[in-house]
Order: sequence, then C-alpha cells, then structure tokens
Amino acid sequence: MSTVAQWPGQAETWLDERGKGAWIAAMVLGFIFFWPVGLALLAYMIWSKRMFTRSKCGTRRDRHARMGAFQSSGNMAFDAYKADTLQRLEEEQQTFEAFLARLRHAKDKAEFDQFMDDRASRPRESTPTDV
Repeated sequence: MSTVAQWPGQAETWLDERGKGAWIAAMVLGFIFFWPVGLALLAYMIWSKRMFTRSKCGTRRDRHARMGAFQSSGNMAFDAYKADTLQRLEEEQQTFEAFLARLRHAKDKAEFDQFMDDRASRPRESTPTDV
C-alpha cells in the first residue's frame, strides 16, 4: 500500500490518541480553510459516533490507566499488599451491592404492601346488575 493511501488512517490514529478535542479542532480548521473539509469531518465524526462516545478517542491513555492498577511495581511486599487491598475492596463492593439490592427489595415490598392495604380499605364499588 502506498504512503498516500495510508495517510487517512494515520491521521485518524493521531487524532484518536489526542482525544475528542483534537477532532473538534481539526473540524474547525477544516471549516476555516476549506469548508467542505470541515463538513466532511463533521459528517465522519457523527457517522463514526466520535461526537457521542469515548469508544476510540483516547484509547491508548485509557488502556494505560486501566493497566496501571494491575502492573507489578517490582516490590513483592507492596504487590501482595496491593492485591490484598484490591480483593478486600472488591468484596466490600459486592457486599454493598447486595445490601442495596436487599434495601430496594424491602422498599418495593413496603410500597406494595401499602398499595394492597389502601386497596383493601377502600369500599368496594358495586356493579349494577340488570334484572
């Protein structure tokens, strides 16, 4: 593949590494210098959902940030401490989520019981019967 055919992909990668702001700056510059280029960039950004999601913009930075918590520091004692702490936090999160589920269930049950009590205390409307 020739270098000329590769430049759009390289430009896309370069802009993705710099995030959504770089895409917006490129679009604005496209409008300033030659409006069809700005319009094409805007259409591409909307079509590829770059305006609405972070799916591709900044992926390298996001990937490094996520991996930072799991990389070894080189110190075995610290790595063991970090692993224990992360495991404890995950267990606490699961316990808290279970507590919230029980709380939601209790609230729903109380609301349902209140509804049933209100319904039972209302006088029944008699339906007219034709004789």
